[in-house]
This record gives sequence, C-alpha cells and structure tokens, in this order.
Amino acid sequence: MKTYSAHKIFTGTEWLHDHSIITENELIVDVVPTENIGTASTQLYSTLIPSFIDIQIYGAHEKLLAVYPEADSLFRLYEYCKDGGALHFCPTVATNSNEVFFKCIDAVRDYWKQGGKGCLGLHIEGPWINAAKRGAHIESFIYKPTVYDVKTLLEYGKGVIKIITLAPEVCTEEVIGLIQSHGIIISAGHSNATYTEATTAFNKGIYAATHLYNAMSPLQHREPGLVGAIFNHSKVRASIIPDGYHVDYAAICIAKKIMKERLFVITDAVTATANGPYPHQLVGDKYESNGTLSGSALNMKKAVQNLVTHCGIGLEEAFRMCSLYPAQVLNINGLGKIEKGYMASFIEWN
Repeated sequence: MKTYSAHKIFTGTEWLHDHSIITENELIVDVVPTENIGTASTQLYSTLIPSFIDIQIYGAHEKLLAVYPEADSLFRLYEYCKDGGALHFCPTVATNSNEVFFKCIDAVRDYWKQGGKGCLGLHIEGPWINAAKRGAHIESFIYKPTVYDVKTLLEYGKGVIKIITLAPEVCTEEVIGLIQSHGIIISAGHSNATYTEATTAFNKGIYAATHLYNAMSPLQHREPGLVGAIFNHSKVRASIIPDGYHVDYAAICIAKKIMKERLFVITDAVTATANGPYPHQLVGDKYESNGTLSGSALNMKKAVQNLVTHCGIGLEEAFRMCSLYPAQVLNINGLGKIEKGYMASFIEWN
C-alpha cells in the first residue's frame, strides 16, 4: 500500500486541499484528508492531477514506429509521453503497407511482453481513407477495402488494434460493421464525406473523429461537410491538435464553444527521420514531410498551456481535454479521474 499526499489534488471534477491518495496494486483505494491517516507519505507533493492520455502519436527520440517497428521504439515513445504527463498512449501508424502494420502489431505485443507500460493499443490511421483528403499520407497505399482485406488485418491485430481512422464514405456498411464487431473504435478522418454521408455514419455507431478541421471536408454554408456533421451531432467526439499550426487557436475556441466536452486533445507528434515513406523534418515547432505539414512537436503539458494561454480555456477543463475525455473515447472507466476504484495514474503539475 502506498500513500501520496498533496497540498492540492484535482480529481477530474473538483479540487481537494491537503488530501492523500491511498493506493494498492496500482488502484486507488481511497482519497482522504491527510490529517485522517496519521502519517503522510514520505514525499509531499504540491499539486496532483489525473495523468494525460495521448491516443495519436507516431514516435519519439528519432524512432518513428513505422520505420522502426520494434519494442525499443515504444519504450522511447513512453518516455516522451511520460515527460509530457501522458502515462498512457496509443502508438499510431499512418497509411502504410500491411507488412508495416503487422510488424507494428508485433512490436506492441513484444513491448507488452517485456513489461512496457502505458500502451493502450495501436491506432491505425488509414489506409482506408479518401485520397482527396490524404494530407501527408502516401497516395499509393490508399485503397477501398474489401471484407477480406479487413478480416486479414483484424485477425492479425486481435487484441492489439484499438482505433482505426478511416473515411466512412470509402468503406461499405459491411466493412464498418465488421470492424465494430471486433470492439475496435472507428474514428472518421482523412475524409471528404458530405454532411449527409457523415451524419449517416455517425447515426450508425461511429462516434469519434480524427484531428478536427485537418484533412476533412470543411464547414461551408451550402455543404456543411464532415466538420458540420461533427459540430451538429451530440454524440460525436473529435480530437484536435492545439499547436497553433494545425489549427488556428480561434478555430479551437469556436469548436470548444460548440462541442464543449466532446472536444479532446491529441498531440499528433512525430519525430525526425530521414527513412521510410514519411521523412519528417523539424521546421520551427512543427514537422513537415515532403513539404507538407505532417505532425506536431507537442507534448500534452504544452497542449494544456496552449489551451489556457491562447484559447482562454480554464485549466481544469484543459486537464479534462487531455485526460478524462480521451479515456471516455476509449471507453476506459478507470482512467481520467482520481477517485476510489480508478487506476493509480496521476502526475505532479507545476
């Protein structure tokens, strides 16, 4: 049993002062006033908050997972995430060959086998997307999937694949239903769907969208597109990249006012690499691939700071956008809060 005492604890819903978190077997047993436990922990913290969760990040410390599909890449990625306050993450692979996807699936299994922490499963972004909204994705890898294609990937990635980003207008209802039957979260993205197409897909169970505004049909007054469908559907959540490059901060403010708790944060972070089909170069505070914006240099702590400083979002809500809301997207009830029965997953906030 371990005890963590702090002057302030943000539980995910409220601030507690001079309280202690009692944990056992990596679960929170109780949260009580420090004066009630007799002896405090050996270390007194200033402020503790729920740890962050990054469900879209591609690599770190010069090891992009798609280029180096091995456990070491994930250990490096975990260290990068942890430095930014994210103790949980979904390593992500952009549109690629099945060979690369399979190797990345193997890497996750090997990482878990070696005791690697924090990895919640693989996020596969593409290749079943719309080439018209491919962004930095390689067009030659993009295709419309058959049921056989989907079964092949899902069977190999059983227990590892957590999220698939796809364009709903590119995939048949049978394909989408098959993915959902495996308990995998579908996120609409890199899509040129009309408002009607997107709304129909949302009504049939797709409840997430990948990096709002980026690589999707925009909101226009005669065709509201995927952005309009996301705004107007009360059950759809969308990720956003608050680095000031992928999305103007004013656009984040607009989305937040409309979507409220349905908007959550991803870093979309990559790392420098000259190898593979996606060579990423650091240009200022962002990455480019073949001259196209390809990823951020964010971590979650910086994302929180940007939301507060540039978007006027309250600190507590910024915390939730990086912790509680991603946990809800992943349907994980034990993360995102500091409460009895939740995982003992929290960080110190300065």
